[in-house]
Amino acid sequence: MRIIRYPHTTLRHKSKELRRVDAELQKMIRQMFDLMYEEDGIGLAANQVDLPYRLFIINVKGDPAAKEEEMVFINPTITQQKGMAEDREGCLSLPDIFAPVRRPEKVVISAYDARGQEVNYQMDGMYARAVQHEYDHLDGILFIDRLTPANLLSVKESLLELEQEFCGGQRRGLIPNEQEIAARLAELEGARA
Repeated sequence: MRIIRYPHTTLRHKSKELRRVDAELQKMIRQMFDLMYEEDGIGLAANQVDLPYRLFIINVKGDPAAKEEEMVFINPTITQQKGMAEDREGCLSLPDIFAPVRRPEKVVISAYDARGQEVNYQMDGMYARAVQHEYDHLDGILFIDRLTPANLLSVKESLLELEQEFCGGQRRGLIPNEQEIAARLAELEGARA
C-alpha cells in the first residue's frame, strides 16, 4: 500500500459504498493508519491509497501513540454543516502544497466504524476540517478544487510539477495507464460488492 499522487485518476474517482466490514477491511484500515503516520498526516481516504471505497481515517494529533484519537469512517454522510471558517490545508496526495480553504466550521457526520457499528459525531475545529477534507476525497474532490482563483494560481507551478512527474512515471511504465487504472478499480469494486 502506498499513497498515490495528483493527478492519479483514482483521486477523481467517486468511491463506492462498502457492503461489509471483515478482517480484510480491518487489515486495510490498519495499513492506512500506519502509512498515514509514516507520512506525517492526520487523515487519509481510501482512494488516496488507490482503493475505490467510501472509507477514510483521521487522527488529528497525527500521533500513533494517541490511539484514542484514531477514527474510522465507513460509508460516511455529513448531515449538517454550520458556520464558515478559513484555514490552511495540505494533502498527502499533493505533497508540499498548502493553501487556505473555506469550509463549514461545524459538521454532524454519521458513518460506520472499524467494527461495523454505526457512529454519529458533532465536530468542530480541526476535526470538522479533517473530516470534510477526507469526505471530499470520496467524491473525487481535492482541496485545490475549493481554492479561490488567486490561491489556485499561487500553487499552479507546483501542480504542473506533479503532473509532469506523473506523466513521466506513466511513460516509463512505473504508473499504470488510464485504462489499467479503470480496470483495476472496477475489479476492486466488484470484489467487495
